[in-house]
Amino acid sequence: MSNATLSPLPSADHEVAARLREALLAAAFTADGLLDLLGAPAYAALARSETVPALRATRGDTPLETLVRLFLLQQPVPHARVEGVLPVHACMAGGWLTRVGDAGGDLAATVDVRPYGGPDGEDWFIVSDLGCAVGGAGGIGSRDEGVVLGVGGASTTLAGITVRTPVASALDLGAGSGIQALHASRHATRVTATDLNPRALHITALTLALSGVPAADLREGSLFEPVRDDESYDLIVSNPPFVISPGARLTYRDGGMGGDDLCRSLVQGAGERLNEGGFAQFLANWQHVEGEDWQDRIRSWVPRGCDAWIVQREVQDVTQYAELWLRDAGDHRGDPAEYQARYDAWLDEFEARKVKAVGFGWITLRRTSAAEPVITAEEWPHPVEQPLGDTVRAHFERLDYLRGHDDAALLAGHFRLAGEIVQEQVGLPGAEDPEHVVLRQHRGMRRATKVDTVGAGFAGVCDGTLSAGRILDAIAQLVGEDPVLLRDRTPAQIRLLVEQGFLEPAPR
Repeated sequence: MSNATLSPLPSADHEVAARLREALLAAAFTADGLLDLLGAPAYAALARSETVPALRATRGDTPLETLVRLFLLQQPVPHARVEGVLPVHACMAGGWLTRVGDAGGDLAATVDVRPYGGPDGEDWFIVSDLGCAVGGAGGIGSRDEGVVLGVGGASTTLAGITVRTPVASALDLGAGSGIQALHASRHATRVTATDLNPRALHITALTLALSGVPAADLREGSLFEPVRDDESYDLIVSNPPFVISPGARLTYRDGGMGGDDLCRSLVQGAGERLNEGGFAQFLANWQHVEGEDWQDRIRSWVPRGCDAWIVQREVQDVTQYAELWLRDAGDHRGDPAEYQARYDAWLDEFEARKVKAVGFGWITLRRTSAAEPVITAEEWPHPVEQPLGDTVRAHFERLDYLRGHDDAALLAGHFRLAGEIVQEQVGLPGAEDPEHVVLRQHRGMRRATKVDTVGAGFAGVCDGTLSAGRILDAIAQLVGEDPVLLRDRTPAQIRLLVEQGFLEPAPR
């Protein structure tokens, strides 16, 4: 990896970072402060890498406008203006600022600094290479393979689905700019972060220092290589370089292994590094290979002794996929012949591997001592409500409940309807009875499932007071059905409603 064309990074000196943080907060250089200054349209435009609205909104000379132009928009700012806002001498000595211009009268930032609001209102800052946070239009990676990106949609997706229970130890594999390590610092006593790119580890240290959180144990190396044989963790997270590409041109996205082998290796290697009850959560891409079911492919990755929940969020055919990542690298803006050659190389690679499409989604593992671990693989491309960490944790708690209750125990159990569930009846206008009934969640995964009239009636009266068996007996009497037969055929439907989160076991 060559970082020759990238700018030198600031020192991770905590004293300088603390002084800089204090000055940023004093000027309201925060997520909320930016929204107030820029307004919603310009703020949203920044997320789309469009800077013109923000430039127009920062033409004044207030401290906040000065900081936005300096750190977010990477515009040179006169020394005198910066001096009234930041501890300039310390920031220059620490490498956060540098002189620019013929006379050296202007100052420029050496890194992107993006305000980032934590889940409990924390004022954090994500550091990345210049142009890689906001305003970093596609193609920044083509300049240098060692570039470190800021916060993107994948980063925030992983942060949102991660289970946030207090733990003793957490491991962030492929730390990048440090966002996952930052989140883990809130609920993990000890945080370890690894990355193949030493520049990324340095930027992670800057992110943590500038955000005012404890330093992590930073280790250089690929995947689990930096982890000692005797180490295990309660939480492992990774937003890995999952792009399936011919070669490993861009370190931040290309794994360097053939096909989806990097994601497979990551998932398979996590099992032995997890403590009992611990979670490992990843974003991943996987190949859809001719003659092979994608669910079977991913199921084969799951290590022994782990429950798993695999959610496929999107599928792209090989042409869409190649075009997406060629544009990500800016190749579409270069020489047309070179673009075509690279496009051909992607399709040649997919053709050789008999890949017809690529899936993207989430994989969550949980270490279990159960005799028969449960692997759930599903396709769910529909909108969800983030954060989903509590939803993920509850999914595995329900698995434990169902695994420990046979049909007789299930009928003796008490249940209540989960929050914000609505019932929809679907049928022809004027019909006496609906064709089918749908239960729909308005939170979490926002699932919808068809139920029969018994299932709908059962769910509607579940408030935790009566056992499932007694409710079914009452329904049988109402509909004139044999209660024994109803008890025999309904547990499967109850299991599905519990598994998908429509019903919750009620505490007794």
